[in-house]
Amino acid sequence: MSQIQSVYDALSKVPVLGPHLFSVGFAQKAPYFASIRPHFVALRPNYAAVRIRKRRGVQNHLGTVHAIALCNGLEAAMGAMAEATVPAGKRWIPKGMEVRYTAKADDDVLCIAETDPAQWSGDDPDVGVRVWGVKPDGTVVIEGVIRLWVTRKPSR
Repeated sequence: MSQIQSVYDALSKVPVLGPHLFSVGFAQKAPYFASIRPHFVALRPNYAAVRIRKRRGVQNHLGTVHAIALCNGLEAAMGAMAEATVPAGKRWIPKGMEVRYTAKADDDVLCIAETDPAQWSGDDPDVGVRVWGVKPDGTVVIEGVIRLWVTRKPSR
């Protein structure tokens, strides 16, 4: 089990405060995520979900969640999911993101990242992570793919 998964599982056992502490710690480890104040609601191999609250700090001039804040949420979900999923002896790095904005993000958004287990087991270094964001009513506001480059860790 990955270190990030172990920490998430341990903190998830603490009602309310545990997921909050994990989310704050995650944003401290990768400070560029702090601007969206991610709240992790699920993390397991091949799946992660992060909630972004609609608040002034992530809104654009139209009063909706800014497109880049949405991308940041998708990347946070993808990064945690990748850490929880990458096989021992391998490493990953994002190499691109393709997204489509499909509706106004005029409410909180749940950002989801998902892969299939088979994507990690082969020798193909290109792993496409499906990502999307949904409002509480189920409306998809953003969808796409984040491409990862997965290679063997160098021997030291």
